[in-house]
Amino acid sequence: MKIGLSSGSSVSSKLSLGLTVSGVLLAAGALVVGHSLSQPVIAGDDGSGGSAAAGPDVIVGAVPEVSKWGAVGGIAAYSFGSTSCNIGTVPLEWIANTNQHPVIPQNMYRLKDGRFEMIGMSWVKHGFCALQQNLCGACIPFGPGCPNHLGVGCSDPYSSSLNGDQGGLGPRGLINASTGFFPYPYSAPGGSGLLNRRLQVPLTDLQPSLNAGAVYYAECQYIHPDDAVAGNGDNNASYRKFNVGSLTGGSYNLSLTGPTAQQKAAIFAWKDNDGAVTINPVNAINDGRFIVGYKVEDNLDGTWTYEFAIQNLNSDRSGASFSLPVPAGVNVTNIGFHDIAHHSGELFNSIDWPGVVDGGAITWTCTETFAQNPNANALRWSTLYNFRFDADQPPTAVEATLGLFKPSAGNPDSVTVAAQGPAAPVVVCLGDFSNDGVVDATDLAYLLGSWGSAKADLTGDGTTDAADLALVLGAWGGCP
Repeated sequence: MKIGLSSGSSVSSKLSLGLTVSGVLLAAGALVVGHSLSQPVIAGDDGSGGSAAAGPDVIVGAVPEVSKWGAVGGIAAYSFGSTSCNIGTVPLEWIANTNQHPVIPQNMYRLKDGRFEMIGMSWVKHGFCALQQNLCGACIPFGPGCPNHLGVGCSDPYSSSLNGDQGGLGPRGLINASTGFFPYPYSAPGGSGLLNRRLQVPLTDLQPSLNAGAVYYAECQYIHPDDAVAGNGDNNASYRKFNVGSLTGGSYNLSLTGPTAQQKAAIFAWKDNDGAVTINPVNAINDGRFIVGYKVEDNLDGTWTYEFAIQNLNSDRSGASFSLPVPAGVNVTNIGFHDIAHHSGELFNSIDWPGVVDGGAITWTCTETFAQNPNANALRWSTLYNFRFDADQPPTAVEATLGLFKPSAGNPDSVTVAAQGPAAPVVVCLGDFSNDGVVDATDLAYLLGSWGSAKADLTGDGTTDAADLALVLGAWGGCP
């Protein structure tokens, strides 16, 4: 059984420490173990298995428990247990002293008032030693004890205490989540105290009096080079709901509830709770996957709220901008953005993306390019950002554009995805493109800017040209 030690510890040294083991649970034939290291642990889960894939295929079979570590300065630290399963057809390497082992990030999300936001993140746990258990089905052990491969059909439990052991946690920034590659041995900035490297979340994001009706989710994910090479890296995240309890010892008690949603990134919890949400995955060529979720709500006052959440599942190139069309005459207000703060010496900064309406689109952009600062606040892997605004026009189908942060020779610098954006206003006055009741210089500028396209076509011939210009000039100053 794995205890909260560094990855270099042997099985015998783990057992010789004589640490108290508690919370033993038999779940779907698997032994899931929690550990008493002065942190409350809540255990329990079931494994429902998954379909076999060619090659090694590691998934999160269960998020079985949570440890609470305390709070400092309004920030609380937690860690979640994660039980992996190899649902593939060949064993998966699990070698502690090379880079042929998995890394495991943990995340926390809140669904509140129709908005699904990321509120907590950890560094990554570096895997070592693969037990051969059977949470997700019949296990073909790679060997006895704790070998350096996870056998076909086998599961391996990491307790919440182990996933919160600071000595085994490394920075996310060293990981290429698309390929699974990371340097070994890896380097990590120093740090101490109970918050460092663990999943951190502001207490105000959990406080019941400030979050009435909120629903919370934990997510764990495994990244592994062999899994990525086999093309099985898009099913490696799973989520589970948790409840927020009383405040004790300066932070809130958490209790996991319901089953683990296997092979589903946390953003799918938004749709699972709200049928009005649409989820569209999109892949960057020769890179990883983003998952775009959106919802449009009629405010019943002549405006609509457009809400977007984008989760970077495993793209190394990362996101640098998000844009969708806004036709002339649409009034946009309440532009918003939400991200998550990196911590514990991670090199990435956390500067918000400004949202601007210009050039027929609304666009949020990272404040620095990769060339200017490789550690700018791009939308990194295993991270979710939010984009929102109100508009005075109802939704219509549009094509949104997600710009990519890191350059890649021969590959596009953006991807497009189906979404919804505000429709063009109905023009009730010929030539009044701005819909302000008068034909003037604003409308002329729009027509000239649309020259040769169909955007300002008034004659119905599909092209903005001199005939359309004549109509605008003929209606100048009025609204016939």
